[in-house]
Amino acid sequence: MRLSAPGLHAPHAAAGPALAAIGRAATLALHDELALHPKPGLVSYVDTGSHQDMDAGTFLRSLFALRHAYPRLATLGFEGAGWAALQACGIQAERRMLAATGGINTHRGAIFNLGLLCAAAGWRLAQGLALTPAGLRHTLQTIWGPALADRARLTPPSHGGAAVRAHGLRGANEEAAAGMPVLFDVAWPALQQALAAGWGWDAARAQCLLAVMAVLDDTNLAHRGGLAGLREAQAMSQTFLADGGMGQGGAWERLAALHRHFVARRWSPGGAADLLAAACWLQRVCAGGPPR
Repeated sequence: MRLSAPGLHAPHAAAGPALAAIGRAATLALHDELALHPKPGLVSYVDTGSHQDMDAGTFLRSLFALRHAYPRLATLGFEGAGWAALQACGIQAERRMLAATGGINTHRGAIFNLGLLCAAAGWRLAQGLALTPAGLRHTLQTIWGPALADRARLTPPSHGGAAVRAHGLRGANEEAAAGMPVLFDVAWPALQQALAAGWGWDAARAQCLLAVMAVLDDTNLAHRGGLAGLREAQAMSQTFLADGGMGQGGAWERLAALHRHFVARRWSPGGAADLLAAACWLQRVCAGGPPR
C-alpha cells in the first residue's frame, strides 16, 4: 500500500480513506513488532519475554483499543492541529489502552511515536505532499519541533524519565525533538538494506531491531538493568551486527540465545521495539508494505 496525497486542502471526504489507511498501518505495524520471534526480552506469540505482567493477548487487547486513535491523529494532522490537540488525543488513547489491559503499559511509547508519524502524514496529505521518510521527518521538525523541544525540557515522572535524569540519557522526548534520528538514520536504513539483500520480512525486522538496540539510549533497558545493563545490551547487539547480523550462519539460533540472555536478566528493550514498529509503519506507508 503506497498512499498518494489528494490535492491541496482536500476535503475530509476525499482524504478519509487515506487517513484511515495511515492509522490502520500503525495498528498493523504494532502487530508486525508483536509477531516477530525471537526478539531479545520482548513479548511475542511464543513467550512473554522478560515480562510477567503481560502476554500477546494483552498486546492484542491494547491494539484493539488503539485502533481508532491513529486515524484520529492522522486527521488532526490533516487539520493542522497544534501540539495541544495531539497531546490530548494521545492521553485519551493511553487511557483506553490502560482500560483494555487492566492498567498495564503496553504501548505508551508507541502511542507517542506512531501518533506523531500519523499526524505528520496527515499534514502532508493536506498539503498535497508525498509521504516519504525524509518528508515526514521534515514535517515533524518544522510543524511540531518547537513544541517537542519544550516537552523534552520537562522530563516526565516515569521510569523512562527517571533513567534520563539518573544517567543523562536521551529519551523518547529528546529523540522526537531531534527529528527521530535513530528511526530515520538507523532503523529505516537497516530495514531497507536487509530487504534489498533478500533476507525476507522476518529477518529484516530482526536486523532492524538489533540495529536500533546497538545505538539507542533505551530507557526501558536502563530502568531494568541500570546504565551497565544498557551498555552491555548495546555491545552485544553491536557484536551480533559486526558478525554479519541476520545474514550470518545460525543467525536465528544466535538471536534465540540472546533472547534467553535478556530474559534471564529481565531486560526488555521496549524503546527499541517502539522504533521497530515505527520502521514497519514507514514500510507500510512509504514503500508499499512488507514484501509478499
